[in-house]
Amino acid sequence: MRRRTLAFLASLIFALPVLADPPMTKLRVEVRTNSDRPVDRASVIVRFVKGRNYVKLGKKMHTTWEMKTNQDGVAKMPALPQGEILVQVIAKGYQTFGQTFEVNDEERTIEVKLNPPQPQVSAHQ
Repeated sequence: MRRRTLAFLASLIFALPVLADPPMTKLRVEVRTNSDRPVDRASVIVRFVKGRNYVKLGKKMHTTWEMKTNQDGVAKMPALPQGEILVQVIAKGYQTFGQTFEVNDEERTIEVKLNPPQPQVSAHQ
């Protein structure tokens, strides 16, 4: 009986790292134009795509954050799990930006340069 109890306790100790909180990253997204001017009130959407150890009690957690940039073109996200994220930026008068990034540091700054819209092309002239 005592061996079974010790074996059970040992299995719990080895299972604890799996249930522990995943490493987190403080993310800062800076949005600027091609001429290096900040873009304020741009919508910044960050989606957690995948990462290490981001399973809580057998359920995979899908997480999304939505923020607006301030006057300096900066959006600060709350701490998010390390791994692969998708960053999308939408601003009036600019092309929509979307790209995946790998975040593995405690703090990370992602710089986004927005392009002006492309001219319309029509086959009917």
